[in-house]
Amino acid sequence: MNVSKIAYKPFGIALGAAGGMLAGIVVKQIWKRVGQEEKPPDATDEERTWREIVLAATIQGAVFAAVKAAADRAGATTFKRLTGTWPG
Repeated sequence: MNVSKIAYKPFGIALGAAGGMLAGIVVKQIWKRVGQEEKPPDATDEERTWREIVLAATIQGAVFAAVKAAADRAGATTFKRLTGTWPG
C-alpha cells in the first residue's frame, strides 16, 4: 500500500460518513414527496405493499450510490490538489 493511499484513508472515511448522513437526508426528502410520509418503509413493514418497499429501496440505492461516487471523487480531487498525488 502506497503512502498516498494510507494518508487518504482517514480523509475518505470522514467523507464516507458525511456522505452517508447527507444521503439519508436526501432520501427522506424524496420520500416525503413520493410517499407523502416522513421516512421510507422498511422491507419488513407488514402494512406496506411490495411496490412501496421496492420503490423505497430503489430510491435509497440510487441516492446512496450517487452521493458515494460524488464524495469519493470530490475527496480524491481535493486530496490531489492538496498533496499533488492521486490517492488511488
